[in-house]
Amino acid sequence: MPYESNFKPGLFSGKTYIVTGGGSGIGRCVAHELAALSADVVIMGRSRGKLERVQSEILEDGGRATVLECDIREEAQVRDNVAAVLRRNGRIDGLVNNAGGQYRAELKTISTKGFESVVRNNLTGGFIFMREVYTQWMESNGGAIVNIIADIWNGWPNFSHSAAARGGMNTLTECAACEWAEANVRVNSVAPGAIMTSGLDTYDAVDDEYIRRVPTKVPMQRFGTEAEVSAAVVFLLSPSAAYVTGSCIRVDGGAPNAREIWWPTRSHAGSESFNGFHRAVKPRVLEV
Repeated sequence: MPYESNFKPGLFSGKTYIVTGGGSGIGRCVAHELAALSADVVIMGRSRGKLERVQSEILEDGGRATVLECDIREEAQVRDNVAAVLRRNGRIDGLVNNAGGQYRAELKTISTKGFESVVRNNLTGGFIFMREVYTQWMESNGGAIVNIIADIWNGWPNFSHSAAARGGMNTLTECAACEWAEANVRVNSVAPGAIMTSGLDTYDAVDDEYIRRVPTKVPMQRFGTEAEVSAAVVFLLSPSAAYVTGSCIRVDGGAPNAREIWWPTRSHAGSESFNGFHRAVKPRVLEV
């Protein structure tokens, strides 16, 4: 069974897209959907093994994918990898800045080193990639950039290091959208909320019960799917979004709007999910 995208077949034929953090989770799903829509996909990340497994999946499904190891925090690696894509593919039509990560911790317990590490992973690395893709190709040829941030609205207690970084990434998106519009480069962000992805299994076991309770605080009373995030990314990369730049699409089930003092969330089963990703795997933490 192929990827069941809601976008038309061949949408990205002849185009090249870079997806960072493409070895797992949302990045893996986005890479699959882009490939299913005929794009040449370049997936990057730190783990060649994970990247090659995703590449094998895409090739098995009839798509095209290339693997490049890259630590987005290392400037020289990013510069060289962008150049390598241009040598091989001759173009870069879009960048999906997806790589990142964080850990759950109270603000008072976070070391300066830990804080800076998360900021470099979720903000600085994304900036480096944006700049290199722009200066090496898009400044002269146009393109689209989508930055994956997070549900940071109204604060993100216990993840303050990531909230600070991803808030910065959202503002960086808005700045770049203004500065780069004259080059026909659109820059937008997508903010996933509680998404059912392998990333949930990266947290400590003590966080399992906390994770399982998350949907009870979401108006739609469920986790989102990787495919629901990917669809937002694909829209922003597509010609349909030609007049959309400096914007953020929230994919969060309305979580930031749930204010218990005004409207306590209610238990229900009224929200249907979209899951077009034929290779999606349920996270271990939710297998109960």
